[in-house]
Amino acid sequence: MSNTKARQGQPSEIELNRRAFRKSRKQKSTLVAILSTLGFAVIAWLSLVNTPGWDRVQKSFFDYDTAVAALPHVLDGLLLNLRVLFFSAIGVLVFGLALALLRTLRSPIFTPIRLLVRGYVDLFRGLPLIIVLYLVGFGIPGLRLEFLGRIPAEVLGTTALILTYSAYVAEVFRAGIEAVHPSQRLAARSLGLTYTQSMRLVVLPQAFRKVAPPLMNDFVSLQKDVGLISVLGAVDAVRGAQIEVAHFANFTPYVVAGLLFVLLAIPTVRLADYVTGRLAKREQAGGVL
Repeated sequence: MSNTKARQGQPSEIELNRRAFRKSRKQKSTLVAILSTLGFAVIAWLSLVNTPGWDRVQKSFFDYDTAVAALPHVLDGLLLNLRVLFFSAIGVLVFGLALALLRTLRSPIFTPIRLLVRGYVDLFRGLPLIIVLYLVGFGIPGLRLEFLGRIPAEVLGTTALILTYSAYVAEVFRAGIEAVHPSQRLAARSLGLTYTQSMRLVVLPQAFRKVAPPLMNDFVSLQKDVGLISVLGAVDAVRGAQIEVAHFANFTPYVVAGLLFVLLAIPTVRLADYVTGRLAKREQAGGVL
């Protein structure tokens, strides 16, 4: 009977019992996790509020009136961060994929290009982002190229983010492309597809599925690092919070800006976890018993 159900694509009684056991164990684990988390939170909160300097810290970092007054200005700056994030993400994906494709060219004639791309990746993976921001943000305007005119700080910051993160994303894409078995590429070529067609229709779709989780993690990191454009004078959420801190002589606006960045990152983090879990289940799924 079990074999008949398996052949028909239906789970057997053994598989149903396994699923029920996993479900009950998951429910128990979830309950224990919730209770332990609440207990830890209560202990941490009581320990914090009973410290000698809590009243002073609460007034300096968690003042409600200051948070309400500073929120509109910090939100205005956050819109700038969102614009930079949008264009940076697109630029990083396009430029990173182009670098990965150039790095994976196999013909000996492309050796200089591969070496150039490798040098680029090694350089920008080694440079701290804040140094790239300074080099781009103050170096390019220092060239005094008249045809460029006055370049806004957000454009310079976006350029620095693209230059840095494309090096990381290029390596992620390259790893995904090389993880696709060579037989896939050879089979595509044997069907008459050109190199470009085999990459576009066969290799890249499989590579994207393999590298989706690390790409999402890089996007989360990019969300946080867009706040560094404030070093170039752009009035983003971080610089807006800094201005409000100077105005109120209180550090609460920094906390407000930090919470906004956390709220911005949470949906992406949850999406990354969902994509990672779904891909893991797909890879680990076996035949129905």
